[in-house]
Amino acid sequence: MTLEGTRFGTINYTQEDVVTFKEGLIGFWDLKQYVLITTKEGSMFRWLQSLEQPQLAFLVSDPNAFLESYAPEISQVQADELDLKPETAHLVLVTTTIPTGKPNEARANLAAPIVINLETNCAKQVVLDDAAYTIRYPIFSGEKLKTPVAA
Repeated sequence: MTLEGTRFGTINYTQEDVVTFKEGLIGFWDLKQYVLITTKEGSMFRWLQSLEQPQLAFLVSDPNAFLESYAPEISQVQADELDLKPETAHLVLVTTTIPTGKPNEARANLAAPIVINLETNCAKQVVLDDAAYTIRYPIFSGEKLKTPVAA
């Protein structure tokens, strides 16, 4: 299958590449189908490209690339919604913003990670109830979390 996106041009993908958000993303509830795009191998950054709105793509990053202690806990209800069990392969990403011309000021939303079940490609953006996680964490600051987080 192909998608003519505005940011990346022609995107080739298979049904197995489609990540489905049953509830959409925060603020984009009606958009459910996305593909993850890697533009540079080995980079912590990826793009979550909407299949339903080709001009929309979210920059996401692997939080463990810049914050080893990031270990968000999701509720059992949320885990059940994603059919996640302790042994299920999954991916945690965070939405990221980089101000134009200021890459050193990149920020990550640690308070609402995206959790993807890699076996089913079902995903959910989870809002955490933990004051240790900010919505504007400075990625390149080396800043530590404000309070210890349970593992």
